[in-house]
Amino acid sequence: MYMQQALITALGKGVRNLAQLRGGGSALPGLFVEKIDPAYIRRTLSQLPHGIVLVSGTNGKTTTTKMVVQLLEGQGLRVFTNRTGSNFTRGVAAALLGEVDNRGVLHADIAVLELDEAHAVLFVKSIAPTYSLLLNVMRDQLDRFGEIDNTAALLHTIAQHTTNSIVINRDDPRLASPAFLDDIQATVHTYGVDESLRMHFPSDDQLHGNTPQPELAGDSLRHDDVSLRAMDGQRATISYADADHVVDLKLNGIYNVQNAVGAVAITRSIMGDDLDEPAMLKSLSEVTPAFGRGESIMINGNSCELLLVKNPGGFRLSLQSFDPAGHATMIAINDNYADGRDMSWLWDVDFHSLVEHGVDVVGGIRAYDMALRLQYDEVEFRHVETGIATALEYFLSHHMDKPKRIYCTYTAMLAIRRELAKQVKIEAVL
Repeated sequence: MYMQQALITALGKGVRNLAQLRGGGSALPGLFVEKIDPAYIRRTLSQLPHGIVLVSGTNGKTTTTKMVVQLLEGQGLRVFTNRTGSNFTRGVAAALLGEVDNRGVLHADIAVLELDEAHAVLFVKSIAPTYSLLLNVMRDQLDRFGEIDNTAALLHTIAQHTTNSIVINRDDPRLASPAFLDDIQATVHTYGVDESLRMHFPSDDQLHGNTPQPELAGDSLRHDDVSLRAMDGQRATISYADADHVVDLKLNGIYNVQNAVGAVAITRSIMGDDLDEPAMLKSLSEVTPAFGRGESIMINGNSCELLLVKNPGGFRLSLQSFDPAGHATMIAINDNYADGRDMSWLWDVDFHSLVEHGVDVVGGIRAYDMALRLQYDEVEFRHVETGIATALEYFLSHHMDKPKRIYCTYTAMLAIRRELAKQVKIEAVL
């Protein structure tokens, strides 16, 4: 077995080095390893003494995973994670090849893995996670996942296979339903927001008013609950164990405040009595945005924020979080496979917050669909360009004296980062 592990590792690292020399994607060596040794991930992760944390849900996986990693590292644990945000199983395999030594040994205590809901189901049927953090269920990529109840069923399968404890968002009506919790064997912990803040964090049912509201499990979920008690900009008051804790975050966006509460909840579940609370809160205050998720890049002396949008809930919360005043605004919409082919979800987003200041550039493959959607909400758009590179060039050259904000789908975000990397040094993720 040790010889096989070393051989597969050597072959995988070779493919990884070749892919990097040719400028290829991070998933290629992972796909190679999956094909020649389907048990490689399971065998390698089985070395970890503290097991595996799986983070899944529709919105917020990448940033929340980054938070959990930093919180656990602040507790003194060595953490393996799929840092590039490649949330398919091949991305996990590729990340492993970058971390294991030449014998295939992973020198870490625990893994924190972000996984796409559908790929997470394949993963857990082969490798049972020790802990799971389930964030939310929203309509997303309907061409891949189908309707929202199908997405909930995927997360339910993850919960069924988790061995130790699960942390769920008690404000999500599907995750908190009795049907979801009925046959879960792991201990359930929860997080959520105070009733007074609920209006700022709409569930999918509130975005689609004609959808019946599922029954909630109620007070039975509040075992050792972690709650967002108050928020003021980037200052959050997080309550647990009958005490309030104030944390100043470096993360922008109200959705990231909610994600921070989930990260605290799973960290408390993992560490138990060994939790170093001051270290956890300090780590939380130091987390910066993941790439493309509120990431700010300096261009010609002004900031350029990249905000990933991929479904109605996420886009709505982003628009709610950021005041367009004083900023140049661009929206870039692609419909490649990783974005989801079905762009009808744009009609479920309310763009009225952009009416006063308008949108400077609309770009991407589906730029004209986006422009039409803005027109229906009477939002002025000043330039439309289907090419990402040319749209970005126009945006930057015509608004050099302003901070900039770009709302973009996943592949549009990657293309924009590649273009920006030609001008300034930014973290490489692919």
